[in-house]
Amino acid sequence: MKQLASFFMLGLVACAPALEADYHIQNGQVFFGDNTRSKAYDIAIKNDEIIYVGKPRKIKAVQSLDAAGFYIVPGFIDPHTHSLSELTSNSADIRSNANYLFQGVTTVFNGNDGFGDPDILDQIQRLEEGGIGTNTALFIGHGALRKSVMGGEKRPPRNDEMDAMKKAVSDGMRAGALGLSTGLFYAPGSFSETDEVTELAKVVSEYGGIYDSHVRDEATYNIGLEAAVGEVIQIARDANIPANIAHIKALGVDVWGKSDAIIAKVETARSSGLEITADQYPWQASGTRISNALLPRWVKAGSRDDYMRRLNDPALREKIQLETAENLRKRGGSEAVLITQNNPEWQGLTLEEVAKKNGRTAVDMAIDIARQDDARIASFNMDMDDIENFMVQDWVMTSSDGSTGHPRKYASYPKKYRDYIIKRKLMSVETFIYRSSGLVADTFNLCGRGYLREGYKADIAIIDPESFAPGADFQNPAVLAHGVEYVFVNGQVVISNGQLKPALPGKVLKRCERNE
Repeated sequence: MKQLASFFMLGLVACAPALEADYHIQNGQVFFGDNTRSKAYDIAIKNDEIIYVGKPRKIKAVQSLDAAGFYIVPGFIDPHTHSLSELTSNSADIRSNANYLFQGVTTVFNGNDGFGDPDILDQIQRLEEGGIGTNTALFIGHGALRKSVMGGEKRPPRNDEMDAMKKAVSDGMRAGALGLSTGLFYAPGSFSETDEVTELAKVVSEYGGIYDSHVRDEATYNIGLEAAVGEVIQIARDANIPANIAHIKALGVDVWGKSDAIIAKVETARSSGLEITADQYPWQASGTRISNALLPRWVKAGSRDDYMRRLNDPALREKIQLETAENLRKRGGSEAVLITQNNPEWQGLTLEEVAKKNGRTAVDMAIDIARQDDARIASFNMDMDDIENFMVQDWVMTSSDGSTGHPRKYASYPKKYRDYIIKRKLMSVETFIYRSSGLVADTFNLCGRGYLREGYKADIAIIDPESFAPGADFQNPAVLAHGVEYVFVNGQVVISNGQLKPALPGKVLKRCERNE
């Protein structure tokens, strides 16, 4: 009877009318984005949606793509980028966000680290008017919000200022923001106390949003790494909100080996019912600015004039030098700090090399650079054992934290795939894809994204598993990745046969409700 039933079903399929579609992707290996095993399935796309995922069947399509030998994956969702300047550029070529598309990324988050403009509606309008190559979703930035209400003041907010910040958060959440991001390591966010952030997170919680934090200390700069992660957990508990630890790491020689303690702290919180997650980029070097990494935080309080006055005050020189020297030690010394952007004479040199070239000590050179409009750096300050320990946790997602001058902006996803999946085999390909797509969509409440399922939006990448690899490195940080053959964003082709197409089909994605 089973054999007869099988023949009967085959007959029904053969007689079924052809499914009409815009695109028919066939002969590829489909990874669904849910951490299950891949299958040799076909996919059909019509308009901006996936209308079929399954075994080969009769499909009448405007265009058929033969994906034999390729992986078909959900477009990756990067939960931590700094790509808003590209997406709001006057140049359509720059707004294509090609460096992310060529990594297989179809959605980027913006407003991370507390830098997000609180006026979400205005951002949405600007992005949609210009057209963008990838989708994007937006955070309300606590640092930017605090600055708009309080300037750079190093003090708690008054009641009226707190009310103004709460209202702005509420407005942003109603406009569709993902949640609140903080950069508690950076001024002016670093001037806030925990209870200030908790009160704002409570507003976000009312709308079903998430709290995303660049923690107050990833090293031993102030309260220490363990206490900083504890602060995130405390805010999550007190505000009744899911919380994500941005670009989780143990930064600097003083905290190498602390990953076990951090993981245990997060696991304890999760076992108590809290929703604590993290994202991570696959590089040993972090990226920021000289002033953020090395100067004492108190120097940056107030206005830029206040900041420069302190830097140039002879009475403060020795204190600034001593604290900068200690911060440099924590980062691994001047040979571990690579200048990646600003003065072309410095670019590609370590702080040690720049200092020697200018006849200065490394500390004085760092202070001079801060005076001269600052410079972006890559700081080689992480231990490989900690990186891998964090990476294998089932609550850690892939991200880039893409910033100018660092190869992570162009190469994070292929680097993780090539170095940690193929070479070191830390996880299966299915798990890597899930941590880069479905898990991100679920964590940050994006409906209809992150999976290859019927009825979901057609954000899809077709990747050659043999050639998918980074092109960028620290000496050449702006080289496109290899191996992405096709990319669809909302059903439109933006990469075809490895070539960028002149299309800007990206959307601003809004947070959906958890019960949707």
